[in-house]
Amino acid sequence: MTQPDSNRASLTSGNGLATDVRVTKSQMYLLPVQTRVPLKFGAETLTHVTCLRVRMTVQDRAGQIAEGWGETPLSVQWAWPSSLSHDARLSSMIAFAKSCNAAWPEVDDYGHAMELGYDFIRKQLPERLAEHQAAGDSAEPMPLLAALICASAFDIALHDAYGNACDRDIYQTYSRDFMNCDLSDFLTPDDQAVTFDGKYPQDFFVSETPTSLPAWHLVGGLDPIAPSELAGDEPDDGVPVLLNDWIQRDGLKYLKIKLRGNDSEWDYQRLVQVGKVAAKHNVTALTSDFNCQVHDPAYVNEILDRLAKEHPSIFDDLLYVEQPFPYELEQNRIDVHSVSGRKPLFLDESAHDWQHVRLGRQLGWTGVALKTCKTQTGALLSHCWARAHGMQIMVQDLTNPMLAAIPHVRLAAHVGTIGGVETNAMQFYPAASDTEAVIHPGIYRRRDGQVDLSTISGPGFGYRIDEIARVMPEPTAEN
Repeated sequence: MTQPDSNRASLTSGNGLATDVRVTKSQMYLLPVQTRVPLKFGAETLTHVTCLRVRMTVQDRAGQIAEGWGETPLSVQWAWPSSLSHDARLSSMIAFAKSCNAAWPEVDDYGHAMELGYDFIRKQLPERLAEHQAAGDSAEPMPLLAALICASAFDIALHDAYGNACDRDIYQTYSRDFMNCDLSDFLTPDDQAVTFDGKYPQDFFVSETPTSLPAWHLVGGLDPIAPSELAGDEPDDGVPVLLNDWIQRDGLKYLKIKLRGNDSEWDYQRLVQVGKVAAKHNVTALTSDFNCQVHDPAYVNEILDRLAKEHPSIFDDLLYVEQPFPYELEQNRIDVHSVSGRKPLFLDESAHDWQHVRLGRQLGWTGVALKTCKTQTGALLSHCWARAHGMQIMVQDLTNPMLAAIPHVRLAAHVGTIGGVETNAMQFYPAASDTEAVIHPGIYRRRDGQVDLSTISGPGFGYRIDEIARVMPEPTAEN
Protein backbone atom coordinates (compact mmCIF):
# COMPACT_ATOMS: atom_id res chain seq x y z
CA MET A 1 0.00 0.00 0.00
CA THR A 2 1.18 3.49 -0.71
CA GLN A 3 -0.68 5.42 1.94
CA PRO A 4 0.49 8.60 3.71
CA ASP A 5 1.88 7.94 7.18
CA SER A 6 2.12 11.54 8.44
CA ASN A 7 -0.79 11.22 10.85
CA ARG A 8 0.44 7.91 12.23
CA ALA A 9 3.94 9.26 12.80
CA SER A 10 2.62 11.42 15.64
CA LEU A 11 1.50 8.37 17.59
CA THR A 12 5.01 7.21 18.45
CA SER A 13 6.04 10.69 19.57
CA GLY A 14 3.41 10.80 22.32
CA ASN A 15 1.08 13.23 20.54
CA GLY A 16 -1.79 10.77 20.15
CA LEU A 17 -5.01 10.42 22.10
CA ALA A 18 -5.20 9.47 25.75
CA THR A 19 -7.21 6.41 24.73
CA ASP A 20 -4.37 5.01 22.60
CA VAL A 21 -2.99 1.64 23.66
CA ARG A 22 0.02 -0.55 23.05
CA VAL A 23 0.28 -4.33 23.34
CA THR A 24 2.24 -5.63 26.32
CA LYS A 25 1.45 -9.35 26.25
CA SER A 26 -0.02 -11.97 23.93
CA GLN A 27 -0.98 -15.57 24.68
CA MET A 28 -2.35 -18.17 22.28
CA TYR A 29 -4.32 -21.35 22.84
CA LEU A 30 -5.18 -24.23 20.51
CA LEU A 31 -8.63 -25.78 20.91
CA PRO A 32 -9.46 -28.94 18.92
CA VAL A 33 -13.01 -29.34 17.62
CA GLN A 34 -14.56 -32.42 15.96
CA THR A 35 -17.40 -32.11 13.43
CA ARG A 36 -20.63 -34.08 13.86
CA VAL A 37 -21.01 -34.32 10.07
CA PRO A 38 -18.40 -33.63 7.36
CA LEU A 39 -18.19 -30.30 5.51
CA LYS A 40 -16.81 -30.22 1.97
CA PHE A 41 -14.49 -27.38 0.85
CA GLY A 42 -13.67 -27.62 -2.86
CA ALA A 43 -11.82 -30.91 -3.35
CA GLU A 44 -11.37 -31.52 0.39
CA THR A 45 -13.57 -32.43 3.34
CA LEU A 46 -13.39 -31.04 6.87
CA THR A 47 -13.99 -33.47 9.73
CA HIS A 48 -12.16 -31.59 12.50
CA VAL A 49 -10.64 -28.17 13.06
CA THR A 50 -8.24 -26.47 15.44
CA CYS A 51 -9.40 -23.12 16.78
CA LEU A 52 -6.81 -20.48 17.60
CA ARG A 53 -7.79 -18.47 20.70
CA VAL A 54 -5.78 -15.40 21.76
CA ARG A 55 -5.69 -13.38 24.98
CA MET A 56 -4.03 -10.00 24.50
CA THR A 57 -3.05 -7.46 27.15
CA VAL A 58 -2.80 -3.73 26.34
CA GLN A 59 -1.79 -0.63 28.25
CA ASP A 60 -3.04 2.90 27.63
CA ARG A 61 -0.93 6.05 27.87
CA ALA A 62 -1.83 6.42 31.57
CA GLY A 63 -0.59 2.92 32.31
CA GLN A 64 -4.01 1.30 32.77
CA ILE A 65 -4.17 -2.38 31.75
CA ALA A 66 -6.92 -4.23 29.88
CA GLU A 67 -7.32 -7.64 28.26
CA GLY A 68 -9.07 -8.78 25.11
CA TRP A 69 -9.91 -12.06 23.42
CA GLY A 70 -9.97 -13.18 19.81
CA GLU A 71 -10.56 -16.48 18.09
CA THR A 72 -10.76 -18.05 14.66
CA PRO A 73 -10.87 -21.61 13.33
CA LEU A 74 -7.69 -22.54 11.46
CA SER A 75 -9.74 -23.91 8.59
CA VAL A 76 -6.89 -25.44 6.60
CA GLN A 77 -8.96 -26.75 3.70
CA TRP A 78 -10.52 -23.35 3.06
CA ALA A 79 -7.44 -21.21 3.69
CA TRP A 80 -4.91 -23.33 1.85
CA PRO A 81 -6.27 -25.67 -0.84
CA SER A 82 -3.39 -27.97 -1.76
CA SER A 83 -2.27 -31.54 -2.31
CA LEU A 84 -0.06 -31.20 0.78
CA SER A 85 -1.25 -33.19 3.77
CA HIS A 86 -3.67 -31.51 6.15
CA ASP A 87 -1.24 -31.95 9.06
CA ALA A 88 1.64 -30.32 7.18
CA ARG A 89 -0.46 -27.27 6.37
CA LEU A 90 -1.90 -27.04 9.88
CA SER A 91 1.58 -27.28 11.42
CA SER A 92 2.76 -24.47 9.16
CA MET A 93 -0.20 -22.27 10.13
CA ILE A 94 0.35 -22.93 13.84
CA ALA A 95 4.03 -22.04 13.45
CA PHE A 96 3.03 -18.78 11.77
CA ALA A 97 0.53 -18.03 14.54
CA LYS A 98 3.34 -18.44 17.05
CA SER A 99 5.36 -15.94 15.03
CA CYS A 100 2.50 -13.43 15.30
CA ASN A 101 2.19 -14.17 19.00
CA ALA A 102 5.86 -13.29 19.52
CA ALA A 103 5.65 -10.20 17.30
CA TRP A 104 2.82 -8.27 18.93
CA PRO A 105 4.47 -7.47 22.31
CA GLU A 106 7.48 -6.15 20.37
CA VAL A 107 5.35 -3.42 18.73
CA ASP A 108 6.21 -0.20 20.59
CA ASP A 109 3.59 2.06 18.99
CA TYR A 110 0.49 3.39 20.69
CA GLY A 111 -2.75 3.88 18.77
CA HIS A 112 -6.30 2.84 18.14
CA ALA A 113 -6.81 -0.86 17.38
CA MET A 114 -7.55 0.02 13.73
CA GLU A 115 -4.26 1.91 13.41
CA LEU A 116 -2.14 -0.73 15.13
CA GLY A 117 -3.91 -3.53 13.25
CA TYR A 118 -3.43 -1.80 9.90
CA ASP A 119 0.28 -1.26 10.51
CA PHE A 120 0.74 -4.89 11.49
CA ILE A 121 -1.09 -6.16 8.39
CA ARG A 122 0.75 -3.74 6.09
CA LYS A 123 4.28 -4.12 7.47
CA GLN A 124 4.77 -7.02 9.86
CA LEU A 125 2.53 -9.59 8.20
CA PRO A 126 4.22 -9.57 4.76
CA GLU A 127 7.68 -9.57 6.31
CA ARG A 128 6.92 -12.46 8.64
CA LEU A 129 5.14 -14.39 5.90
CA ALA A 130 8.18 -13.98 3.63
CA GLU A 131 10.44 -15.22 6.43
CA HIS A 132 8.11 -18.12 7.11
CA GLN A 133 8.01 -19.10 3.45
CA ALA A 134 11.79 -18.82 3.13
CA ALA A 135 12.25 -21.08 6.15
CA GLY A 136 10.62 -23.85 4.14
CA ASP A 137 8.47 -25.27 6.93
CA SER A 138 6.39 -26.97 4.25
CA ALA A 139 6.94 -28.12 0.67
CA GLU A 140 4.71 -25.31 -0.57
CA PRO A 141 4.67 -21.62 0.44
CA MET A 142 1.83 -20.73 2.79
CA PRO A 143 -0.60 -18.38 0.98
CA LEU A 144 -1.62 -14.93 2.18
CA LEU A 145 -5.14 -16.08 3.05
CA ALA A 146 -3.78 -18.66 5.50
CA ALA A 147 -1.52 -16.01 7.04
CA LEU A 148 -4.48 -13.63 7.45
CA ILE A 149 -6.45 -16.32 9.26
CA CYS A 150 -3.57 -16.82 11.71
CA ALA A 151 -3.26 -13.06 12.22
CA SER A 152 -6.99 -12.52 12.64
CA ALA A 153 -7.31 -13.97 16.14
CA PHE A 154 -4.68 -11.49 17.37
CA ASP A 155 -6.30 -8.59 15.54
CA ILE A 156 -9.74 -9.42 16.96
CA ALA A 157 -8.25 -9.70 20.46
CA LEU A 158 -6.62 -6.29 19.98
CA HIS A 159 -9.95 -4.67 19.08
CA ASP A 160 -11.62 -6.33 22.06
CA ALA A 161 -8.81 -5.19 24.38
CA TYR A 162 -9.02 -1.64 23.04
CA GLY A 163 -12.76 -1.49 23.70
CA ASN A 164 -12.20 -2.87 27.20
CA ALA A 165 -9.48 -0.29 27.85
CA CYS A 166 -11.89 2.50 26.85
CA ASP A 167 -14.80 0.80 28.63
CA ARG A 168 -16.77 1.13 25.40
CA ASP A 169 -18.45 -1.15 22.93
CA ILE A 170 -15.74 -1.45 20.28
CA TYR A 171 -18.17 -0.26 17.59
CA GLN A 172 -18.55 3.04 19.44
CA THR A 173 -14.83 3.73 19.00
CA TYR A 174 -14.53 3.67 15.20
CA SER A 175 -14.92 7.45 15.06
CA ARG A 176 -13.03 10.74 15.16
CA ASP A 177 -13.34 10.81 18.98
CA PHE A 178 -11.08 7.77 19.31
CA MET A 179 -9.11 7.43 16.07
CA ASN A 180 -6.04 9.55 15.30
CA CYS A 181 -6.48 9.08 11.55
CA ASP A 182 -9.42 9.28 9.19
CA LEU A 183 -9.99 6.74 6.43
CA SER A 184 -7.95 8.72 3.89
CA ASP A 185 -4.88 7.48 5.75
CA PHE A 186 -5.88 3.89 4.94
CA LEU A 187 -7.89 3.92 1.70
CA THR A 188 -7.57 5.33 -1.83
CA PRO A 189 -10.78 5.94 -3.82
CA ASP A 190 -11.27 4.68 -7.35
CA ASP A 191 -13.87 7.28 -8.35
CA GLN A 192 -13.49 11.06 -8.36
CA ALA A 193 -16.85 11.39 -6.62
CA VAL A 194 -15.60 9.35 -3.64
CA THR A 195 -13.53 10.81 -0.81
CA PHE A 196 -12.40 9.36 2.49
CA ASP A 197 -11.26 12.71 3.90
CA GLY A 198 -12.89 13.28 7.27
CA LYS A 199 -14.59 9.88 7.11
CA TYR A 200 -14.38 7.12 9.73
CA PRO A 201 -15.65 3.52 9.78
CA GLN A 202 -18.62 4.61 11.88
CA ASP A 203 -19.82 6.73 8.94
CA PHE A 204 -20.43 3.52 6.95
CA PHE A 205 -22.40 1.61 9.60
CA VAL A 206 -26.18 1.24 9.62
CA SER A 207 -27.99 3.98 11.52
CA GLU A 208 -29.81 1.53 13.80
CA THR A 209 -28.04 -1.69 14.75
CA PRO A 210 -30.43 -4.67 14.83
CA THR A 211 -30.52 -7.03 17.81
CA SER A 212 -31.42 -10.00 15.60
CA LEU A 213 -30.46 -11.06 12.07
CA PRO A 214 -31.87 -13.47 9.49
CA ALA A 215 -29.73 -16.62 9.49
CA TRP A 216 -28.37 -18.33 6.39
CA HIS A 217 -28.17 -22.13 6.57
CA LEU A 218 -25.43 -23.92 4.64
CA VAL A 219 -26.54 -26.85 2.48
CA GLY A 220 -23.20 -28.64 2.19
CA GLY A 221 -22.18 -30.68 -0.81
CA LEU A 222 -22.32 -33.87 1.28
CA ASP A 223 -25.55 -33.04 3.11
CA PRO A 224 -28.43 -35.46 2.48
CA ILE A 225 -31.58 -33.77 1.21
CA ALA A 226 -34.04 -36.67 0.80
CA PRO A 227 -34.47 -39.63 3.19
CA SER A 228 -33.28 -41.93 0.38
CA GLU A 229 -29.85 -40.25 0.59
CA LEU A 230 -29.27 -41.26 4.22
CA ALA A 231 -26.39 -43.70 4.64
CA GLY A 232 -27.44 -44.99 8.04
CA ASP A 233 -24.38 -43.73 9.90
CA GLU A 234 -25.67 -40.20 10.56
CA PRO A 235 -25.37 -38.89 14.13
CA ASP A 236 -28.33 -39.55 16.42
CA ASP A 237 -27.85 -36.59 18.75
CA GLY A 238 -31.16 -34.76 18.52
CA VAL A 239 -29.79 -32.29 15.95
CA PRO A 240 -31.37 -32.41 12.46
CA VAL A 241 -29.71 -34.08 9.50
CA LEU A 242 -32.17 -33.64 6.63
CA LEU A 243 -32.82 -30.19 5.16
CA ASN A 244 -36.59 -30.42 5.76
CA ASP A 245 -35.98 -30.96 9.46
CA TRP A 246 -33.52 -28.08 9.68
CA ILE A 247 -35.95 -25.68 8.01
CA GLN A 248 -38.82 -26.71 10.26
CA ARG A 249 -36.84 -26.69 13.51
CA ASP A 250 -35.07 -23.37 12.97
CA GLY A 251 -37.71 -21.59 10.87
CA LEU A 252 -35.14 -20.97 8.13
CA LYS A 253 -35.79 -18.52 5.29
CA TYR A 254 -32.29 -18.30 3.73
CA LEU A 255 -30.31 -21.20 2.22
CA LYS A 256 -26.75 -21.21 0.87
CA ILE A 257 -26.14 -24.07 -1.58
CA LYS A 258 -22.64 -25.53 -1.88
CA LEU A 259 -21.87 -26.69 -5.42
CA ARG A 260 -18.95 -28.54 -7.00
CA GLY A 261 -17.90 -26.04 -9.65
CA ASN A 262 -16.53 -28.79 -11.90
CA ASP A 263 -19.66 -30.82 -12.67
CA SER A 264 -22.26 -28.60 -14.29
CA GLU A 265 -25.05 -31.18 -14.41
CA TRP A 266 -24.64 -32.04 -10.72
CA ASP A 267 -24.55 -28.36 -9.83
CA TYR A 268 -27.69 -27.63 -11.81
CA GLN A 269 -29.63 -30.54 -10.37
CA ARG A 270 -28.51 -29.61 -6.84
CA LEU A 271 -29.84 -26.07 -7.31
CA VAL A 272 -33.16 -27.45 -8.56
CA GLN A 273 -33.40 -30.05 -5.78
CA VAL A 274 -32.75 -27.56 -2.98
CA GLY A 275 -34.85 -24.90 -4.72
CA LYS A 276 -37.87 -27.21 -4.72
CA VAL A 277 -37.45 -27.94 -1.01
CA ALA A 278 -37.12 -24.21 -0.38
CA ALA A 279 -40.33 -23.44 -2.27
CA LYS A 280 -42.20 -26.11 -0.30
CA HIS A 281 -41.27 -24.41 2.96
CA ASN A 282 -41.61 -20.77 1.82
CA VAL A 283 -37.87 -20.09 2.02
CA THR A 284 -37.41 -16.58 0.65
CA ALA A 285 -33.80 -16.48 -0.60
CA LEU A 286 -31.07 -18.73 -1.96
CA THR A 287 -27.43 -18.26 -2.85
CA SER A 288 -24.98 -20.52 -4.67
CA ASP A 289 -21.34 -21.21 -3.78
CA PHE A 290 -19.30 -22.80 -6.57
CA ASN A 291 -16.31 -23.49 -4.27
CA CYS A 292 -13.85 -21.47 -6.39
CA GLN A 293 -13.52 -24.36 -8.86
CA VAL A 294 -14.70 -22.49 -11.99
CA HIS A 295 -12.29 -20.98 -14.54
CA ASP A 296 -14.67 -19.88 -17.30
CA PRO A 297 -17.65 -17.54 -16.70
CA ALA A 298 -19.57 -19.53 -19.33
CA TYR A 299 -19.85 -22.40 -16.81
CA VAL A 300 -21.85 -20.22 -14.40
CA ASN A 301 -23.76 -18.39 -17.12
CA GLU A 302 -25.03 -21.60 -18.69
CA ILE A 303 -26.34 -22.86 -15.35
CA LEU A 304 -28.01 -19.54 -14.55
CA ASP A 305 -29.58 -19.28 -18.01
CA ARG A 306 -30.90 -22.83 -17.85
CA LEU A 307 -32.29 -22.20 -14.38
CA ALA A 308 -34.00 -19.00 -15.54
CA LYS A 309 -35.61 -20.87 -18.44
CA GLU A 310 -36.63 -24.12 -16.75
CA HIS A 311 -37.21 -22.99 -13.15
CA PRO A 312 -37.75 -19.21 -13.18
CA SER A 313 -39.06 -19.08 -9.60
CA ILE A 314 -35.87 -20.71 -8.29
CA PHE A 315 -33.79 -18.32 -10.41
CA ASP A 316 -35.74 -15.37 -8.96
CA ASP A 317 -35.06 -16.61 -5.41
CA LEU A 318 -31.31 -16.69 -6.09
CA LEU A 319 -30.20 -13.53 -4.32
CA TYR A 320 -26.54 -13.59 -5.39
CA VAL A 321 -23.72 -15.86 -6.56
CA GLU A 322 -20.74 -16.41 -4.28
CA GLN A 323 -17.21 -16.62 -5.64
CA PRO A 324 -17.05 -19.26 -8.41
CA PHE A 325 -13.51 -18.42 -9.52
CA PRO A 326 -9.98 -19.15 -8.19
CA TYR A 327 -8.68 -17.54 -5.00
CA GLU A 328 -5.80 -15.42 -6.23
CA LEU A 329 -7.45 -12.56 -8.11
CA GLU A 330 -4.21 -10.97 -9.28
CA GLN A 331 -3.10 -14.20 -10.96
CA ASN A 332 -6.61 -14.95 -12.30
CA ARG A 333 -7.90 -11.66 -13.72
CA ILE A 334 -11.10 -13.07 -15.18
CA ASP A 335 -13.59 -10.57 -16.59
CA VAL A 336 -16.84 -11.51 -14.83
CA HIS A 337 -19.20 -8.81 -16.12
CA SER A 338 -21.24 -11.45 -17.95
CA VAL A 339 -21.98 -13.24 -14.67
CA SER A 340 -22.74 -10.13 -12.61
CA GLY A 341 -25.03 -8.99 -15.42
CA ARG A 342 -27.22 -11.97 -14.57
CA LYS A 343 -26.98 -12.00 -10.75
CA PRO A 344 -25.04 -9.99 -8.13
CA LEU A 345 -21.58 -11.56 -7.85
CA PHE A 346 -19.74 -11.50 -4.52
CA LEU A 347 -16.04 -11.82 -3.80
CA ASP A 348 -15.17 -14.07 -0.88
CA GLU A 349 -11.90 -16.01 -0.88
CA SER A 350 -10.29 -13.40 -3.18
CA ALA A 351 -11.22 -10.43 -0.99
CA HIS A 352 -7.99 -10.46 1.02
CA ASP A 353 -8.11 -6.68 1.56
CA TRP A 354 -9.67 -3.51 0.15
CA GLN A 355 -7.17 -3.41 -2.72
CA HIS A 356 -8.33 -6.83 -3.90
CA VAL A 357 -11.92 -5.58 -3.59
CA ARG A 358 -10.95 -2.65 -5.83
CA LEU A 359 -9.47 -5.01 -8.43
CA GLY A 360 -12.56 -7.20 -8.22
CA ARG A 361 -14.84 -4.25 -8.91
CA GLN A 362 -12.78 -3.40 -11.99
CA LEU A 363 -13.23 -6.98 -13.24
CA GLY A 364 -17.00 -6.87 -12.78
CA TRP A 365 -17.70 -8.12 -9.26
CA THR A 366 -20.60 -6.23 -7.64
CA GLY A 367 -20.35 -7.25 -3.97
CA VAL A 368 -18.00 -8.46 -1.27
CA ALA A 369 -18.52 -11.13 1.38
CA LEU A 370 -16.70 -10.01 4.52
CA LYS A 371 -15.13 -12.41 7.01
CA THR A 372 -13.64 -11.57 10.40
CA CYS A 373 -11.15 -14.40 9.83
CA LYS A 374 -9.27 -11.99 7.53
CA THR A 375 -8.94 -9.62 10.52
CA GLN A 376 -11.45 -7.20 11.98
CA THR A 377 -9.30 -4.32 10.73
CA GLY A 378 -9.26 -5.61 7.16
CA ALA A 379 -12.97 -6.44 7.13
CA LEU A 380 -13.89 -2.91 8.22
CA LEU A 381 -11.61 -1.28 5.66
CA SER A 382 -12.94 -3.50 2.86
CA HIS A 383 -16.47 -2.65 3.95
CA CYS A 384 -15.85 1.10 3.90
CA TRP A 385 -14.18 1.00 0.49
CA ALA A 386 -16.89 -1.21 -1.01
CA ARG A 387 -19.76 0.83 0.42
CA ALA A 388 -18.24 4.09 -0.79
CA HIS A 389 -18.11 2.64 -4.30
CA GLY A 390 -21.66 1.30 -4.33
CA MET A 391 -20.90 -2.39 -3.82
CA GLN A 392 -23.20 -4.70 -1.87
CA ILE A 393 -22.14 -6.42 1.36
CA MET A 394 -22.56 -9.86 2.86
CA VAL A 395 -20.93 -11.43 5.94
CA GLN A 396 -20.00 -15.08 5.40
CA ASP A 397 -19.22 -17.70 8.01
CA LEU A 398 -16.05 -19.76 8.42
CA THR A 399 -18.16 -22.12 10.55
CA ASN A 400 -17.25 -19.97 13.56
CA PRO A 401 -17.90 -21.67 16.91
CA MET A 402 -17.35 -20.50 20.50
CA LEU A 403 -15.99 -16.94 20.88
CA ALA A 404 -15.37 -16.64 17.12
CA ALA A 405 -19.12 -16.41 16.45
CA ILE A 406 -19.59 -13.14 18.35
CA PRO A 407 -17.38 -10.69 16.36
CA HIS A 408 -18.70 -12.42 13.23
CA VAL A 409 -22.39 -11.69 13.89
CA ARG A 410 -21.60 -8.24 15.30
CA LEU A 411 -19.88 -7.26 12.05
CA ALA A 412 -22.97 -8.31 10.11
CA ALA A 413 -25.24 -6.32 12.41
CA HIS A 414 -23.27 -3.09 11.89
CA VAL A 415 -22.40 -3.15 8.20
CA GLY A 416 -25.86 -3.82 6.77
CA THR A 417 -25.78 -6.91 4.56
CA ILE A 418 -27.77 -7.94 1.51
CA GLY A 419 -29.66 -10.19 3.93
CA GLY A 420 -28.74 -11.33 7.44
CA VAL A 421 -25.64 -13.40 8.21
CA GLU A 422 -24.41 -16.86 7.37
CA THR A 423 -24.13 -18.88 10.58
CA ASN A 424 -23.56 -22.62 10.47
CA ALA A 425 -21.37 -23.77 13.39
CA MET A 426 -24.52 -25.19 15.00
CA GLN A 427 -24.84 -27.51 12.00
CA PHE A 428 -21.33 -28.96 11.99
CA TYR A 429 -20.14 -28.79 15.63
CA PRO A 430 -22.94 -27.52 17.89
CA ALA A 431 -21.52 -29.03 21.10
CA ALA A 432 -18.31 -26.99 20.73
CA SER A 433 -20.18 -23.84 21.77
CA ASP A 434 -22.10 -25.27 24.74
CA THR A 435 -20.07 -23.18 27.20
CA GLU A 436 -20.60 -19.87 25.39
CA ALA A 437 -24.26 -20.74 24.73
CA VAL A 438 -24.98 -20.63 28.48
CA ILE A 439 -24.50 -16.84 28.30
CA HIS A 440 -25.43 -16.20 24.65
CA PRO A 441 -28.00 -18.86 23.65
CA GLY A 442 -29.36 -16.83 20.72
CA ILE A 443 -25.99 -16.77 18.95
CA TYR A 444 -25.64 -20.55 18.89
CA ARG A 445 -29.21 -21.62 18.14
CA ARG A 446 -31.37 -20.17 15.36
CA ARG A 447 -35.03 -19.52 16.16
CA ASP A 448 -37.70 -18.28 13.75
CA GLY A 449 -34.96 -18.03 11.14
CA GLN A 450 -32.98 -15.54 13.22
CA VAL A 451 -29.90 -15.29 15.41
CA ASP A 452 -30.46 -13.19 18.54
CA LEU A 453 -27.73 -10.72 19.54
CA SER A 454 -29.58 -9.19 22.48
CA THR A 455 -27.38 -10.82 25.14
CA ILE A 456 -24.26 -9.12 23.79
CA SER A 457 -23.44 -6.20 26.05
CA GLY A 458 -20.58 -4.39 27.72
CA PRO A 459 -17.21 -3.16 26.44
CA GLY A 460 -15.14 -4.66 23.65
CA PHE A 461 -17.12 -7.15 21.59
CA GLY A 462 -19.50 -7.77 24.47
CA TYR A 463 -18.38 -11.35 25.06
CA ARG A 464 -19.15 -11.11 28.81
CA ILE A 465 -16.04 -13.22 29.15
CA ASP A 466 -16.04 -13.23 32.97
CA GLU A 467 -19.43 -14.95 32.97
CA ILE A 468 -18.33 -17.42 30.32
CA ALA A 469 -15.15 -18.11 32.29
CA ARG A 470 -17.17 -19.42 35.24
CA VAL A 471 -18.13 -22.42 33.13
CA MET A 472 -15.05 -22.49 30.86
CA PRO A 473 -11.99 -24.56 31.75
CA GLU A 474 -8.68 -22.82 31.19
CA PRO A 475 -7.14 -24.11 27.94
CA THR A 476 -3.50 -25.06 27.71
CA ALA A 477 -1.39 -22.08 26.63
CA GLU A 478 0.68 -22.36 23.45
CA ASN A 479 3.31 -19.65 23.86
